[in-house]
Amino acid sequence: MGRASQWSSHMRRQILTGAPGAGKTILLRRLELAGYAVVEEAATDLIALTVARGVERHWEEPGFIDDIVALQRRRQLRADDWPDEVVIFDRSPICTWALCEFAGRAPPDALKAEVERIERESTYERRVFFVELFGSITPTEARRITLEESTRFAAIHADVYRRFGYELISVAPGDVEARFEAVRAELARTA
Repeated sequence: MGRASQWSSHMRRQILTGAPGAGKTILLRRLELAGYAVVEEAATDLIALTVARGVERHWEEPGFIDDIVALQRRRQLRADDWPDEVVIFDRSPICTWALCEFAGRAPPDALKAEVERIERESTYERRVFFVELFGSITPTEARRITLEESTRFAAIHADVYRRFGYELISVAPGDVEARFEAVRAELARTA
């Protein structure tokens, strides 16, 4: 029995995703403050590190996607040792696949293998929280995307998740408490 299968009986690995600028991170912080275990997004952390090293066009780095996949996998496997019944993952390898499509890049072999693994091992819940865009974007060091690009990225994200057989649970625009309550209620309903 593989490590992921060993832990899947007691842990629900729940994905929280959405396009850049949708308010996903603040919702994640609210969930964490309420006691939910959270696994941070790999891409944002790697982008911040890459930019700090002086690389402005991080998405063009040859190993960028492979690095995201490797960090996502390490974080998921580390979380498997946690005692929590529900762990909220800020994105997943399916998001990384969407990133490839958004950037016009073929998914590298490492990503294909990781997606095959998570599908084979049923790593994540099939119902995914999809945080909808507000209609504006606040640029950050890691987020240098326009609203139009983010809207296109959201559509690609949704399409990729559906193609892989996931059901999207829309988290409508609203204040953080309303979004938190919607997610919390859904988590309780499906417990």
